[in-house]
Formats: sequence, C-alpha cells, structure tokens
Amino acid sequence: MLNYRKYKKVPVLNYPEREWPDKEIEQAPVWCSVDLRDGNQSLIEPMNVEEKMEMFQLLLKLGFKEIEIGFPAASQIEYDFLRELVDGDMIPDDVTVQVLTQCREHLIDKTFEAIQGIKNVIVHIYNSTSTLQRDVVFHMNREEIKQIAVDGTKMVKDRAKDFPGRIQLEYSPESFTGTEMDFAIDICNAVQDVWEPSGDNKLIFNLPATVEMNTPNVYADQIEWMHKHFKNRENIILSVHPHNDRGTGVAATELALLAGADRVEGTLFGNGERTGNVDILNIAYNMFSQGINPKLEIENINEIIEIYERCCKMSVDMRHPYAGKLVFTAFSGSHQDAINKGVRALRERSDGIWEVPYLPIDPADVGRKYEPVVRINSQSGKGGIAFVMDTMYGYQMPKAMHKEFADVIQRLSEVQGGEVDPQQIMDKFDEEYLSKKEPYEFIKVKVEDLNEKDSHIVLDYRYNGKDMHIEADGNGPIDAVKRAINSHMDLDVCIRNYSEHAMGSGSHARAAAYIQMRDNRTEKETFGVGVSSNITRASIRSFFSALNRLMR
Repeated sequence: MLNYRKYKKVPVLNYPEREWPDKEIEQAPVWCSVDLRDGNQSLIEPMNVEEKMEMFQLLLKLGFKEIEIGFPAASQIEYDFLRELVDGDMIPDDVTVQVLTQCREHLIDKTFEAIQGIKNVIVHIYNSTSTLQRDVVFHMNREEIKQIAVDGTKMVKDRAKDFPGRIQLEYSPESFTGTEMDFAIDICNAVQDVWEPSGDNKLIFNLPATVEMNTPNVYADQIEWMHKHFKNRENIILSVHPHNDRGTGVAATELALLAGADRVEGTLFGNGERTGNVDILNIAYNMFSQGINPKLEIENINEIIEIYERCCKMSVDMRHPYAGKLVFTAFSGSHQDAINKGVRALRERSDGIWEVPYLPIDPADVGRKYEPVVRINSQSGKGGIAFVMDTMYGYQMPKAMHKEFADVIQRLSEVQGGEVDPQQIMDKFDEEYLSKKEPYEFIKVKVEDLNEKDSHIVLDYRYNGKDMHIEADGNGPIDAVKRAINSHMDLDVCIRNYSEHAMGSGSHARAAAYIQMRDNRTEKETFGVGVSSNITRASIRSFFSALNRLMR
C-alpha cells in the first residue's frame, strides 16, 4: 500500500475576495518563449549553436516578440550564440531578447558584456524565495533573501545607466508557489523601490510555478492576490512561468490570465525540466478555438513539429493536444458518425462558423489534412466509413447504405486485424459495387422518350457471358430496365430507393447513382452503385450493381 502519510497538504491561500472565476479570457497575453534557455537546459543533448539558431529563426517566424535566449554568463555556448545573433544583426528591431542571470556581481558583469550591441533586452534576475529553499538550501531568513534581490536590482540598475540600448528588468521570486504571499509582495516591492519603474519602462514581475504544488485555482488565487497588492500596478507587467509537475500547467496558466496576468513564459510543446514548462502552443490553440486571436503565426503545425523534433531531438506525442498525429482522429463508431454528420451540416451553413462534434478546430486551419480525421478499425462504425468515402473519394452514400458497406469493412478489419486504410476501403467499395460483372454485365443502352413520363429502352447486356438484347417501356429509363430484366429473366425485383449526386465539376464531372433493390421472392435487399459521365448510364450501372449483389 502506498505510504501516503509521508506527504502533507500544501497550504492554500485564504482568499474569499477572488474575482477571477467570473472572468473570461478575451485576448492573448504577451508571449515569451524560453525554449532556448529553460527548454534547452532540460534536453538530454542540449542544442548546439546551429540548432539554437534554427530554433531562434522558427520563434521569429511564429511571431514571438520576446525570446529568452539563454544564460550567457554561465555557458560559453550561450554566450557565443548571443554574440552571433548580435554580430550578425539577426535580432529584429521589434523583438526583445531576454537573458537570465543570478544576482551575483561577476555574472551580471558578464551578462552586460554579452548583451553589448543589443537594442532591446530584458535582464532577468532571480533568487529562490520559498520557505523550503530558505530553510534547506540557503539557510537564510527573509531579510537575507530579500537583500539578494535588492542587491541584484541595484547592480543591474547601475550598469544600465551606461548601456546604449533599452534595458528592461525582470525579477522572479523563484519557487513563488511555495512562498508566503506577504513575503512575495514584500520582496517584489523592495525590488520596485530600487528600480523605480515607469509607464515607459515597466518592471516585469515573473511569478513562477517553479514546482506545481497545488490545484490551478490556488495558483490563480495567488496571482490575483499579487495583482491586487502590487503598488503602482500600472507600471508592472505581471508575468507567469508555470511548470507542469501536476499535469495542470495549461489550466493554471489560463486561470492565471483570468486572475490578472499580462504575460506568459513557456515553451513549444511544453518542453522543460521534469514534466515540463507550460505549453504555449496548447494555450494559443485553445484561444484560437474560442475565436480569440492568439497573436502567433501557428497555422502550420507540421513545420513547427519538424523543426522542434530536429533541434530538440525529442518527439511530439501522438496524443499531444492539437499537434499529435492522432488528436484529430476518431476510431470510435459513434464519434465517427457524429463527425460525418457535422461535416455534412457544415456544408449547409453560410456563416462560416466551425461547429463539428469532436473536432474543436478545423484541422486544415493548422495545416493538417482530413485523411487521418477518421481512421477505421474493428471499433469503427458506419458513420466513419461514410466520412472516408465522402471526404476522400466523393461518394455521398445514402444513409440507408451506410450499415451495409460498414459490415463489409468490419469483416475485412476482423480478418486482417488492426486498421483498414482509406485505400483499402475504396478498393473494397470498387470490388463490392463498381466492378461486379457477374452474372449480369451492362453493355449499352439506348433511351427514347415516349412522352414526358415514359421511356423506351433498347438494352444490351450479358448474362453469364452470353449476349442479351431486350427492349421495354417504362416510367423512365430505370423502370424500363427493371421491367425488361424481370420479364426476360423471370425475376421479381423492385426499386426501393434511388439517389444521385455529382462528383466534381466542369468537363471532368461524373455522376454517382445509388439504387436500393429488393427481391420480392426472397425479401432480400441490397444497394448498387454506378458511376458515369452520363447520369442515365450511371443509374443503369447502379441497377446492374445492385442486381449482381442481390443474385450472389
């Protein structure tokens, strides 16, 4: 039995004045990518300069305006990478790069040496403030911990006076979630007193869930409490940097935005220490799915995945939100049926609003194709197979036919085991409906209209390889063919339902026809399908298709 008694509950904030539960996310925050620093340090094999450069270019292409590029005072690779960016004039004027440093004088000096020549830079200083870290790591009291932050701020401010570019300060009380709120606000206010931010140069207070210690609502309470207790709040940018130890980093971030956060630090696909940083793409796509502009260029998820996996040497999980290969895929029959009906209903809408069951966004909006949306195995149902035939091959089977063909594919799946790919489904459709020529094979037909309702047909066909030639009158070509066949072959078949639709448009357009036929003697029923550039030939081919299936 698990020894759960060795753990204790993390205290929650008593904050009944909370207002965030009644709010909604209305706009995207300021995004800051930390892929090149927090993400990079968590890789089994950290990126080299060339890989960092490719990742940096990707982040620019995605539209990030703030990018933390490393800890140049602590790593020669990160120092060299930063200098390559500067010397190569690779940092756009509208992009602010961020560098991390501890509150130590020699590291701050090295940092300022590294950033020479940058027009806009955020100098990010931090120190641990949690009760646990104070007690077991630093063996310092509150005042001693606060003094580290104050001294670091003074050193940055002193060096910023002679810096030719624009310096913005970011301070993080690391392990914020394990820090008492009164101490967190005290140390932030002390930093603010030294830095003296203004409306033109706001101070970033980054409140990290360095370790996710509680449910997301507790983090939201902490953020809102800080948001409402900062002095000179108008000169503060409230930033969050959630991790994902409890698997709720995205939820914690979204609630933090409701609670007053202005800015989010995170990584692509949530790469980061332990279970990872918060996944910026996940949050951005969540906003997109709610009709909110995410303010990132994320319409080509496949390109993002390709570069990420190459640079980070990590793979994106198949079930990763929005990006995974299977996240827009349904195997379940009921899900497939709902998707099929939703896509059909969408065609009838004129407002352009996406509403399809089980698909929160249109996969095409992020560069995904429709082929994998519905995949067929032994768990699949008739709706999914109909969806594949419609979206991939253009056959809009009548609803009554769905189960008949689904049973065919179900048997195929059970025989071969595992998944049935779309081409196999189409091949089976062709075999069952389009290519059957035994015992009846349609050759040609000549139709003469007798009046507005009645037709005379001259039909050539083969029965078990023997040429047949018959004529008959009927209420339209199909009725005439039915009468001719019934009389000539001593049958008693009737047409229960008929439907048709165009496939494609222009000079290459074809028609698909579907007939549901019944043998009145055996009471057996089945469907037939015919395709031709001529609707009359398509309908007669569907008649022979159904007849062959009925007679087998």
